Amino acid sequence: MRDRQAELAAVDRLLTIMDELREQCPWDKKQTLQSLRHLTIEETYELADAILEDDLQEIPKELGDLLLHIVFYAKIGSETGDFDMASIANGICDKLIQRHPHIYGDVEVADEEEVKRNWEKLKLKEGKKSVLEGVPKSLPAMVKANRIQAKVAGVGFDWEAPHQVWDKVQEELQELQTEVRAENKERMTDELGDVFFSLINYARFLGIDPESALEKTNKKFMARFQYLEQKAQENGASLQDMSLEEMDVFWEQAKKHQ
Repeated sequence: MRDRQAELAAVDRLLTIMDELREQCPWDKKQTLQSLRHLTIEETYELADAILEDDLQEIPKELGDLLLHIVFYAKIGSETGDFDMASIANGICDKLIQRHPHIYGDVEVADEEEVKRNWEKLKLKEGKKSVLEGVPKSLPAMVKANRIQAKVAGVGFDWEAPHQVWDKVQEELQELQTEVRAENKERMTDELGDVFFSLINYARFLGIDPESALEKTNKKFMARFQYLEQKAQENGASLQDMSLEEMDVFWEQAKKHQ
C-alpha cells in the first residue's frame, strides 16, 4: 500500500543528497546538461532491458538511476535560474490536466483511441505546426517509425484493418524483389526501408511493440548460438571447422532447451 508521506520524504531526501553532492563531490560539480545526456540514454536502455527481462528486482534500481538524472538536471537548472524540480513537476501536472479534459473537464470519450486522437488535437491547438514535431530526431529508426505511425494515426491517417496493412507488407516485399532482380542497390535500400516500415505498422495493428519483439529474438538467437559454442567446445570442435549440418544438430538442441 502506498504511503504518500514516505514517498515525499524519500524524494526530499534525494533532493538534499543531490544538493550535497553538487556542492562537495568533484565529479558531480563538473557535470552539465550536455555531459549527462549520453549517461541518461544509457540508463534508459538499462531500464528497458530490465523491463524486457521482467526483472522486478532490477527495475526499481534502474528507475532510481533515472530519477537521479532527473533530479540532477533539475539541480543544474536551478543554479542557472532556468528551471527546478518544482517547475518541472508543475509543468507536467499542468500538461496532464490540460490534455485530459475527459477527466478534468466536461469532454466525454468512448474509448482509448478517442483519448489518443484528442491528445494529438490538443497538441496542435497548443501551437505545434505538425503532429510529428514531438518525435525526437535521435530515436533509433525502428522506434521512430513506430512513433511516427502512432502519431499520424492519432489524427485519423491510418488503415482500417490489419489485413490491409498485411497486404501492404506483401506489396512492399514484391517491390523489393523487383529491385533485387534488377540489382539496383539504391532502390533495394529504399524498398527494404519500406518493408521494415510496413512491418512495424503491422506490428502496431497487432498490438505488438516491434522493438521489444526484435530484442526478444536477439536474446533468443544469442542464447542458442552460445549453446552451440558451448557444445562444440565440449566436443573438442571448432565452429570454423564444422559444417552447417553439424552445427544445426546443436542448434536444434538449443531450441528444445529454451
